[in-house]
Amino acid sequence: MATVVEAKDRYAASFEVFSESAGGGDWLRDVRRQAFERFSELGFPTKRDEDWKFTNVAPIASVEFERANGASVDAADLGAFRLPDVECSRLVFVDGRYAERLSTLTDLPEGVLAGSLADAIAVGDGSGDGTLERHLARYADYRSDAFTALNTAFIEDGGVVHVPRGVVVEQPVHLLFVSSEAEQPTITHPRTLIVAEEQSQITVVEEYVSLGGGVHFSNVVTELVAGDNAVVSHYVIERENEEAFNVGTLRIQQGRTSNVASHSVLLGGRLVRNNVHPVMGGEGGYCLINGLFMPRGRQHMDNFMWVEHASPHCDSRQFYNGILSDRSHGVFSGRIVVHKDAQKTDAKQTNRNLLLSGDARIDSKPQLEIYADDVKCTHGATIGQIDPDAVFYLCSRGISEDQAREMLLFAFAGENLDRMECDPVRAYAEVLVAERLPAARPRPRL
Repeated sequence: MATVVEAKDRYAASFEVFSESAGGGDWLRDVRRQAFERFSELGFPTKRDEDWKFTNVAPIASVEFERANGASVDAADLGAFRLPDVECSRLVFVDGRYAERLSTLTDLPEGVLAGSLADAIAVGDGSGDGTLERHLARYADYRSDAFTALNTAFIEDGGVVHVPRGVVVEQPVHLLFVSSEAEQPTITHPRTLIVAEEQSQITVVEEYVSLGGGVHFSNVVTELVAGDNAVVSHYVIERENEEAFNVGTLRIQQGRTSNVASHSVLLGGRLVRNNVHPVMGGEGGYCLINGLFMPRGRQHMDNFMWVEHASPHCDSRQFYNGILSDRSHGVFSGRIVVHKDAQKTDAKQTNRNLLLSGDARIDSKPQLEIYADDVKCTHGATIGQIDPDAVFYLCSRGISEDQAREMLLFAFAGENLDRMECDPVRAYAEVLVAERLPAARPRPRL
């Protein structure tokens, strides 16, 4: 316990050095300072905190991380991280810093910005109309979450995507965050801002990967703003090495009749925390939260969903599936909050899990908080194993037992993959999931 609470002191000296050289105007320097002061007050969460009761962050808090300096990476090293059958803009970040020589910007519609947050900060704004100051660090709540506070204190680089009113971006924008191999544990704080103005459309993919082994910690925050009638699809693919830590927060602010889809595929990492927090602030909005997590070995994956219905006539859907093997541990905590004025809310939450080992464990905690009286809300969770009757049926048709289990597992994962409407991203995810599928044969307890 003391390790978790006292670990914040290690970051003070690093912040002082960083703040002296970090760019940005007075407003950003003030935000950084306030965020670090708040982090110092909060400290890292413990299992006494209700939202972290199933996840022990001591493995993160106890490590003395160094700020990553950025290694030399060749384009050939990134060949496996391309979306298939599409020419799209790809922004590459190595150890948290934008790598222009590794990035590719295709012809984007006029007025669309896709680039480095550090560059946008350096020129004072990413779009010339105050977008950065109006939106950056205005939604992700660093006052109540220690990891968001730490990320905000060290805002330096990441992606910035701005789509003007009425513009449709046909091809996805791919943000690739690469952690290089290092002798000492390193930490990065990627910060991404996505602003889709009224009646615009865009698909953004964030992918987190490792080159080689080594301990590194990606402390990620993304703020997504969807204006009135905007349509935004956001994907997170996390497949870092199994020594890595990843805490990611996606904060979504939705306008009137906006449509936002959040998809995640979690495969890598030693300890992963996936926070998704949409606020449906405009009437008639729709939000889909769709995810698949597949821990193995001793991996720990925690999914924390917090959906706020703040306006009437909004719909939300949550579908999260977990496939857990070996001695892995998964968590699903889904909270739907319907505020007093959010009448005619229609919300549904579903969490389904398959345990492939007697030592695998899942904690599922669906929750509803309803303060309006004219709503339709449901939630449910299931935990089970592969249906032996289904395996027997397939085997009776000449399919081997291992193949039968793999087919059933891929079909289970396919429920989430099929909801991904962007064909290149879905095809990319399907290959990763197929490669990830375990041998599926139950293993005895040791």
